[in-house]
Amino acid sequence: MKTAFITGASSGIGRATAIALAKSGFQLVIAGRRRERLETLVQELAPTPVHILTFDVRDRAAVEAAVAGLPAPFQHVDVLINNAGNAHGMAPVQEGDVADWEAMLDGNVKGLLYVSRAVLPRMGEGGFIVNLGSIAGYEAYANGNVYCASKAAVAMLTRTMRIDLLPRGIRVAEVAPGMVETEFSAVRFKGDEERAASVYKGVQPLQAQDIAELIQFIVTRPPHVQIAEAVIFPAAQAAAATVRRQP
Repeated sequence: MKTAFITGASSGIGRATAIALAKSGFQLVIAGRRRERLETLVQELAPTPVHILTFDVRDRAAVEAAVAGLPAPFQHVDVLINNAGNAHGMAPVQEGDVADWEAMLDGNVKGLLYVSRAVLPRMGEGGFIVNLGSIAGYEAYANGNVYCASKAAVAMLTRTMRIDLLPRGIRVAEVAPGMVETEFSAVRFKGDEERAASVYKGVQPLQAQDIAELIQFIVTRPPHVQIAEAVIFPAAQAAAATVRRQP
């Protein structure tokens, strides 16, 4: 049985991806900060074998210790889904909150690197890494400065990782969603539910399951197939800031 390692699995796209890959026959290592949510997910995934890791991807020592402590049945990783990440605040760069900047760069960029570096020694020929990017990594928009920069870094890291890991026979892909309805906006607007809801007003956004199904498709292609980059929008969106809203 192949093993998939998923970060940020306690909610949203990570949680949906765990469900999709379990249905595809993977056993799972699910990682996140909220253990109680992960334990609930384990019950939902039964009888799929699942191992829980609790850490913050921004904490390099915690990442390394957690991966080093994987039990024998989960020590070889076939698929890594670098899903954990965050968005905090929207403000012009001259007014940005430095703590928000650090949280995004540490989680979206350094966290991806820490996890990949820890897991790669456990991955062999035929392995697959999927990094969760965003349309924000391809298109700038007002007040998105550091978040856009962090996701642009994910896009470039994915491309360079694909080159670096080619000799090892490890495929690397980026999935870059547009508008997806998860906890993303509520976190970005620091719990302002009304402002978060306004993001999706008059639009049928993508759901976490839509992204999970795309990831499942990518990682189950035959060994000679490499889907390198996948951008996915809801039908009502044509670009990062171009959305058709119904009255």
